[in-house]
Amino acid sequence: MNIRHLARLAGLSPSSVSLALRDSPKISAATKAQVRRLAEQVGYRSDARVVAMMRHLRKPAAVRESACFAVMSFYPGRQPWEQSLHGIRIYAGMTRRAAELGYRLEPLWLRSPGMTYRRFRGILEARGIEGILCFGSPNFDEEFPAELSRCAIVTVGLSLRTPLHRVVSDSFSDTMTALDRLQRLGYHRPGLVISSYEELRGAHKHTAAYLGWCEHRLGQAAALPILRLDLVEPAALLTWLKRERPDSLVFVHQGDVLADLRALLRRHRVRVPKNLGVLAISPTLAEPPGFAGLQENQLMMGVRAVELLAARIANHDLGIPRFPRTELVESLWQDGPSLRPVAVNS
Repeated sequence: MNIRHLARLAGLSPSSVSLALRDSPKISAATKAQVRRLAEQVGYRSDARVVAMMRHLRKPAAVRESACFAVMSFYPGRQPWEQSLHGIRIYAGMTRRAAELGYRLEPLWLRSPGMTYRRFRGILEARGIEGILCFGSPNFDEEFPAELSRCAIVTVGLSLRTPLHRVVSDSFSDTMTALDRLQRLGYHRPGLVISSYEELRGAHKHTAAYLGWCEHRLGQAAALPILRLDLVEPAALLTWLKRERPDSLVFVHQGDVLADLRALLRRHRVRVPKNLGVLAISPTLAEPPGFAGLQENQLMMGVRAVELLAARIANHDLGIPRFPRTELVESLWQDGPSLRPVAVNS
């Protein structure tokens, strides 16, 4: 049900229905009551993101040009999102979607010398900034300061303990997708190798998905012991491969570690994909890819963060939310030479 359908039912133009729903003085009280009553009967609900965009576009040009979202983080550097391909892509998605909605982004340095939360709040108020896009913190126990909670806030990732609206990569779904793909190719003994950092930033969802998938798809005792490696440690990895004999590997790690894995497997003559299929799940995969896998869709994460923030402002949902929303973004599949179809009975 959209506003055009509602207008047809009411026997009015879409513009009149829109004005009635916005309580415009151009529409009579009787018409407003009629439209609201009909909207309630048919279950019409406006899209908060569209409302936010239209409200913004109706502002005078000078006001639109000054409208912005603050971009900040709890990292020590000035603009830490410029230090990694992961952050660069998220910020690019934010910038693109903000421009489409008529906003600009203003990076602000929370950890600059002499900066306090009170002073930072004063900067936000002086510039009329209602929305904050936050890139999180290196400390997973970081709390969002109460001094800055007058704004609408959306953060990327799980590194802030405070219950906030946030956008995260869908770690659980990504692991299920990876395992389903391995099974369709004919692999039947997948193993999971994951770093402690990816365990934390994924809220243990990779391991939960792996254990649940193995139990329900392969049987209760089918899951191999999960190997947790912060780096590619030859002795630990080779011992685990020899002992557990996986036919395929789901490797969840940062992109810069994938080259170390590839080098180790080559050095010890583990033939990929002939003897071992490898599927990587990572924020960034190499191009051209050394491994097939799932790469986080950072551009869409940035887009969704801006849309969620605009919707929160439209609903006047400011401060620390009582019921925070989390938007999950599935990763993108990238083909690579590390997987091949195998015989079902191999």
